[in-house]
Amino acid sequence: MHVLILGGTTEARRLAELLVGDGGLRVTSSLAGRVAAPRLPPGEVRVGGFGGAEGMAAWLREHRVDALIDATHPFAKAISFNAASAAATAHVPLLALRRPGWVAGEGDDWHPVGSLEQAARVLPALGERVFLTTGRMGLAAFAEPDLAALWFLVRSVDAPEPPFPARMEVLLDRGPFTLDGERELLRTHRIDVVVTKDSGGAATAPKLLAAREAGVPVVVVERPPVPEAVPVAATPEKAAAWLRGISG
Repeated sequence: MHVLILGGTTEARRLAELLVGDGGLRVTSSLAGRVAAPRLPPGEVRVGGFGGAEGMAAWLREHRVDALIDATHPFAKAISFNAASAAATAHVPLLALRRPGWVAGEGDDWHPVGSLEQAARVLPALGERVFLTTGRMGLAAFAEPDLAALWFLVRSVDAPEPPFPARMEVLLDRGPFTLDGERELLRTHRIDVVVTKDSGGAATAPKLLAAREAGVPVVVVERPPVPEAVPVAATPEKAAAWLRGISG
């Protein structure tokens, strides 16, 4: 049985670890190639796009894929819709492995928004020293002239490319992050507002607790819509159980 995992996330690597070694499975992980030095999962790995839904469907057929698991980032909207279309076209069972989103708790000062552009618009009313944790993509939303008075600490795995904020410091780092480390970061850089995407998961969640403790508001970009009628697993273990179920 050939399984294709659309990966690039912690959950995707964990799923590959669970599946590789099973004598009846051939496991291929597909990475988008947007990170310069990704952490490679076990098993076979391909890097790069498919050329849209039609290209993915052709790849599924050519490589005789028996099951497709979409374990991409919650904000990788295009690839998820392409996967749903390709799976339907190639008649391949599809499962989405999606980590649950974050939920605000007592003491949190969260400001939900629908996009990075909306996040940029609410910032001036919330603070002047911004911890921007949305990655290196999409920084153009914060490069507008009316945000020139704000200072940004931008954390990403790889160095961002322009356009980006006029006043900015880049912190190259990769999670998981610790609570003590996030507390120190907020204190050292005198952060008074945090911007994040609702990525979910534990690897980057400590910043939310650190912000709660410090009374710092958090602008949370909500997740984009996902394809309907696609079964969902919340953990790699549940995804592996689904696979065992369809393999009979």
